[in-house]
Amino acid sequence: MICVLHGLCLGLAIEIACTADIRIASADAKLSVKEVDIGVAADIGTLSRLPKIVGSHSWVKDVTLSARIFSAEEALRVGFVSVVESNKDAAVKKALEMASLIATKSPVAVQGTKAIVNWSVDHTVADGLAYTQAWSSAALQTRDIGEAVGATLGKKKGVRFEKL
Repeated sequence: MICVLHGLCLGLAIEIACTADIRIASADAKLSVKEVDIGVAADIGTLSRLPKIVGSHSWVKDVTLSARIFSAEEALRVGFVSVVESNKDAAVKKALEMASLIATKSPVAVQGTKAIVNWSVDHTVADGLAYTQAWSSAALQTRDIGEAVGATLGKKKGVRFEKL
């Protein structure tokens, strides 16, 4: 899932963005975890997901305890978004380009990569390698690898991967 953040992104917008695989922002985006301003803790996952996304508990506590507005550039600097585009249209265009590129890849490899990255956040490298081995064994059961290698060696474009 690719999320585009633009304009004013408060509370629930951040909650939803935290569930995305890739976050892109427009330069005008103003973001805030606002829940403390209304007397509640962010309760749909921001407080669990955001520290894992950015890796800085100090920064997470800064923005979640103060409810201060932060910029797209700050979000980029701490790793909350992967890119900042000049405006909403450019951000949407970038997201669509990224989605189109990912759609050309093996669905088995894309789903496996996503599952392995998500799983590995809470596990050791050794456990992550074992988990990767299991996913790779499953990928070897498809025709995707042969198709991709054959296309690469034959310098052929437009590999057709199996559906999930």
